[in-house]
Amino acid sequence: MRLTFQDYVSIKIHQTDLKLTSYIKSQLQPYNLAPEQNLIMMLLWEKDGLTQNQLAHKLNKDKTNIARMASSLEDKGFIERRFSSEDRRALQLHLTQPGKDLKGKVLPVTEHFNEIVNKGLSTQELNEMDRLLTKIHQNIDEAE
Repeated sequence: MRLTFQDYVSIKIHQTDLKLTSYIKSQLQPYNLAPEQNLIMMLLWEKDGLTQNQLAHKLNKDKTNIARMASSLEDKGFIERRFSSEDRRALQLHLTQPGKDLKGKVLPVTEHFNEIVNKGLSTQELNEMDRLLTKIHQNIDEAE
């Protein structure tokens, strides 16, 4: 049996990701944050002083990509990079006061976005979606 365009789960996931990214990008634009930069900020709001390597691992991104985003966030005045006192080779990212202040403006936006995305989904459905997406992720890891 030959699959049609709409039969591919990967295409549906990709189309959903594009829609999600487009929407949150428009919501974050007034705060001068790109969606991926916001992910770094969210992690730093949880635990300030993470290294670029830790962020790369948590976000499943390559170190070069994290370094580029960190540089941009530093240029915007939201973070500063400092060498770790424990490992002089590691760069830690620390929130500046404007970066800390941004939390109170951006977190309500991301929480509202999460409410929109999860609207009408039960806890059971969200858990099942998490399980299925994790399984898909693992399938790709095994194929690589």
